[in-house]
Amino acid sequence: RALRAAGYEVTVPPTAEDALRVTPATLQRTRLLITDVVMPGVDGRALADELRRKSERLRVLFTSGYTPDAVADRGVIDSGMHFLPKPYTGASLLARVRAVLDAP
Repeated sequence: RALRAAGYEVTVPPTAEDALRVTPATLQRTRLLITDVVMPGVDGRALADELRRKSERLRVLFTSGYTPDAVADRGVIDSGMHFLPKPYTGASLLARVRAVLDAP
């Protein structure tokens, strides 16, 4: 809701498997993937890797209820990857999304 209210176009596939099946046209219009690190089926890192393979310009923001250290210790995300810990507010999500999109 916060992203839509700020004017972003948002697509929410119900599962990671559905996200992997988005059309090439949709993926080319997509600038940012926001994904949980831990999900049933495909984890967030595998999802991001596969979608970035199809669209190199895709940016990724990982989110999780686990601490950044716990997520890094499990090898799911690496240093330098964009991460937003849960819980977060709409304002903190918007700020982090803008930072990820503006990053070089």
